[in-house]
Amino acid sequence: MNNVKIAAAPISWGVCEVPDWGHQMSPERVLAEMQELGFDATEFGPEGFLPDEPAARAETLERHSMQAVGGFYPAVIHDPDHDPLPGIERELEAYTAAGADTLVLAAATGVDGYDAERPELDDAGWEIVCRNIDRILAAAKARGVTVSLHSHVGTMIETPAEVDRILNGTDVDFCFDTGHMFIGGVDPVEFVRKHTGRISHAHLKDVALDRARSVQNGEQAYYDAVVDGMYQPLGQGDIDIDSIVGTLIRAGFDGWFTLEQDTVVADEPASGAGPIDQARASLSYLTKIIEENR
Repeated sequence: MNNVKIAAAPISWGVCEVPDWGHQMSPERVLAEMQELGFDATEFGPEGFLPDEPAARAETLERHSMQAVGGFYPAVIHDPDHDPLPGIERELEAYTAAGADTLVLAAATGVDGYDAERPELDDAGWEIVCRNIDRILAAAKARGVTVSLHSHVGTMIETPAEVDRILNGTDVDFCFDTGHMFIGGVDPVEFVRKHTGRISHAHLKDVALDRARSVQNGEQAYYDAVVDGMYQPLGQGDIDIDSIVGTLIRAGFDGWFTLEQDTVVADEPASGAGPIDQARASLSYLTKIIEENR
């Protein structure tokens, strides 16, 4: 309990892999603000945020006294004509250089954004998904990297049935994202109680239930709901973050608690303003929960 690990994520500053996802703040400002809040570890963020060259990526983080956690990596793993391994191997080179230990794998549809219609897989398609996950697990293990599968709105693994396919068809652990589980229809409190042993990484975000329901019901696009404030600072939404974090800590969870409030930034914020305020609120709330569970 004394070694709870907390990390930041660039998406909390609006930095996202989706094209046209608002204004993209610079790594210099984002990392400096993380450091200002007291974070000493971060996920990498999307391709292009940090330098692609492994040594340069490591140097950028080191310059801001940031430990590399690893990060979110979307890959197409359901297409029989596409091999995800070459891209994964290139990404793992940066992990080795920076000392990162967690590859957060998302099963991308192959279409930009999270509002497009998703392909439907038959049993043969799910066999390809599971086989590719096993291959990725082996490639990462050879480099000392853990793979955490991220169920995510608008990817091939979102719903309870799809999550069960992965639980039953592979040995991969999960990146337990409280928000995406919730929006995808999985009860995050129930999941953390039933599958604590399959969670190796956590993305903590709170969710406004009314906006999540609008996405689930098809009344609002995912992107629009994010703009509309679907994701809230911890403690200000409708997810039982206290129970979830407490359950993981009591179970001896030794992965990262990554604070990840997906947001869209319209313009460059004034100095000292913008996403940093919500990140500060979430970090304060999480710190309180951790202290209560020591």
